[in-house]
Amino acid sequence: MAVRKKSARKKAARKKTARQKTAARKSLKPAKEKRGLEGIEVLLSIGSPEVSSLVADVESVGGTPLGAYREPLSGHPMLLATLPIGAVEPTPFQRDLSPTHTKRLAKKIEESGSFLDPLIVVRGADGMLWTPNGRHRLAAAKLLGLRQITALISPDEGLAFRILALNTEKAHNLKDRSLEVIRMARELATRHKRAAEDSYAAEFEAPELLTLGLVYDENGRFAGGAYSPFLKKVDRFSSRTLAASLRERQGYATRLLAIDVEVKRIIEELKARGFRSPYVRNYVVARINPVRFVRTKKGAGESKPPMPIAAALTRMSASARKFNTATVKESDLALVAAVSGGDS
Repeated sequence: MAVRKKSARKKAARKKTARQKTAARKSLKPAKEKRGLEGIEVLLSIGSPEVSSLVADVESVGGTPLGAYREPLSGHPMLLATLPIGAVEPTPFQRDLSPTHTKRLAKKIEESGSFLDPLIVVRGADGMLWTPNGRHRLAAAKLLGLRQITALISPDEGLAFRILALNTEKAHNLKDRSLEVIRMARELATRHKRAAEDSYAAEFEAPELLTLGLVYDENGRFAGGAYSPFLKKVDRFSSRTLAASLRERQGYATRLLAIDVEVKRIIEELKARGFRSPYVRNYVVARINPVRFVRTKKGAGESKPPMPIAAALTRMSASARKFNTATVKESDLALVAAVSGGDS
C-alpha cells in the first residue's frame, strides 16, 4: 500500500516538473505593434475641461487636486489628488475586510515611513467617492490616523465593476472572488434592470463565481474548491437579465448546499471506517461529478457544456444518495493526494 502511494506521488511529481520546464521554455515576447499615447500626449493641465468635474468633486469634500494626466493606454483623463480620509468609502460589493491583513499592512506602512500606493477612486452612488480596490489600504490609513490619503480619480464609474481582475493588493481566494462577484451582480441588477448577465462577462470573470457567491452568502464555510471543477464544466453565462438569472442561480445554489449535506454524510461514514485523509471531500465530490471524465478544451470557456447545469445537479444529487462507501479504498485517496501535489 505504502509502495503504491509513494509511486503515485513520484509519478505526479515528475509530471509537475515536466510542466514547469515546458512553461519555463515559453518566453514572454513584447508586442511588435506599440499601443497607447506618446509621452507628450499624456500631459494634461489640471485646469483642463476634461477633469473640471473631478476637480469640483475633490474640492467639495475638502480635498486638494495635485495634478492631471491622460491614462497611457486608453487616453482617459485621470486626476491625482489628496482626499480627507472620511471622504472615501469602499464599494459595497467588495470582499469583507480582514482585520489581520489591515493590521499587518498598517505595520509595514509605518515601518517604511511612507504611504506610496494611491487608492483608485471613482464616483459612486449618490455622489459618493468609492474605491473599488483599496479597502485594506483605506482601513490601514485610518488605523494609522492619517488625515488625508492620495488617490487617482477616474471619471469612468464602470471601472468599479471591472477592477476585480487587477486587484493584487491581497490575493483573492475563491470565496473572496465569488462574494465580490455576486455583490457586483446584485448592484448591477438594480442599476441596469434590462441588462443581460452575459454582457458583464468581463466584470464577473467566470460564471461559476456567481453561483458559488450565492452559496458562500448562505454558508461561509462551504468548501467551494471541491465543487469548482464541476461548475467550470457546466456553468455558463446566461442571456437572460441579471435579475432573472440570479433567481435561477439561487436555485442552483440551494441544490449545491443540499448535495453538500449528502457529501458530509458520506465523509462521516468514511471517517467511521478509518479514512482520515484531508482529500476525502475532494475524492467524494469527484466520484459524484457526472462530468468528471469530460475534458474541457483550453480557451473554450464559453463552449457548449457537456450537459445543462440543472441536469448535472440532478445526476450529482442522485449519485450522492447512492454512494457506496464500502467501495472506497486507501489507494483511491492516495491517488487523489498525489494528483493534488500534496496540497490540502
